[in-house]
Amino acid sequence: MKIHGAVLRKSPAASPFAESRPLDVVELELDDPRPGELLIRIEAAGVCHSDLSVIDGNRPRPLPMLLGHEAAGVVEAVGEGVRGVGEGDHVVLVYVPSCGACRFCMSGRPALCTTAMAANGTGDLVGGGTRIRDSAGEVRHHLGVSGFATHAVVDRSSAVVIDKDVPLGTAALFGCAMLTGYGAVNHTAGLRPGESAVVFGLGGVGLAAVMSAAAAGAYPVVAVDPLPEKRDLALRIGATHACAPGELDALVSEVAPGKFDWAFEAVGSVKVFEQAYAVTGRGGGTVSAGLPHPDSVLQLPALSIVAENRRVLGSYMGTAQPAVDVPAMISLWKAGRLPVDQLVSAELGLADLNRAMDELASGRAVRQVIRPGRTGVGGSQ
Repeated sequence: MKIHGAVLRKSPAASPFAESRPLDVVELELDDPRPGELLIRIEAAGVCHSDLSVIDGNRPRPLPMLLGHEAAGVVEAVGEGVRGVGEGDHVVLVYVPSCGACRFCMSGRPALCTTAMAANGTGDLVGGGTRIRDSAGEVRHHLGVSGFATHAVVDRSSAVVIDKDVPLGTAALFGCAMLTGYGAVNHTAGLRPGESAVVFGLGGVGLAAVMSAAAAGAYPVVAVDPLPEKRDLALRIGATHACAPGELDALVSEVAPGKFDWAFEAVGSVKVFEQAYAVTGRGGGTVSAGLPHPDSVLQLPALSIVAENRRVLGSYMGTAQPAVDVPAMISLWKAGRLPVDQLVSAELGLADLNRAMDELASGRAVRQVIRPGRTGVGGSQ
């Protein structure tokens, strides 16, 4: 079938992206779903730093690639052998599918699925190969989703069925920002009520960690970011305190004199991670949910890890199990405990994607939501 989607053909691209226009919205050919796959009409897709990092070269991927990995939509066709989902169902798409058979899947850690990681690295679906073509040949999938398009073919394991009363513009955020931030707090850290938490970086993932820490009963919950508008938003969604990075030391002495039980780094910066480590106390843990440049090297005082029983933890996709965690988060959202709607900065069309990447790179935007079928799809503005 004919679709429209935003294709990246060259990386790194020069900013401002509204001028260099790395994302080209074009007509593409999308194959029918194969056995075990679904055809999804994309209703909403979030603009995330993991998309930007492919454009600016921080996360090299095979090109050309149809970007977008945080999305929600409606099932339009079901491949042979698919169970548990039918035409017309609403789904959240997640950026790590799972084979269900490797040692990580079998041990309840699908975010580390060996088969999925290999497929994501080559831009294929887990069933092998791509389902997208342009006039020059194959176009690669982004993290098994390629959500910056009117339609997508995905593996069944990339889709979590949700209630139809959940607005799809909100639902899209549960597939990446919320899954990562919520999982970092509840699974990677296993934060317990009454423990203290500090979150560095108030993009979508960081703000998801803030509201998740508050929902988990943490106190205090401190949000750290250079932008005052993001700190204000953090205070509205669950943070008890907020400050700029240079103000943190004074705040620590006031609200967490023994330092924090948990620090969450959601920037992808070695410097920020080291600051996060420095403000955790004895027995504390520092969790990184950001993606630094592949050449980055972390330096920490090694003795403190043992002598102070400190923990350093990575959190890819929040160590989550999407089939369990997405419905759990939606239940908390319905109860008013995860105010996800407040993360949406703007709703845009496919033609606005390059400008949206500039907004994201500037730090001003939290989550811009692309509505592929609602506004124009022509051009690359």
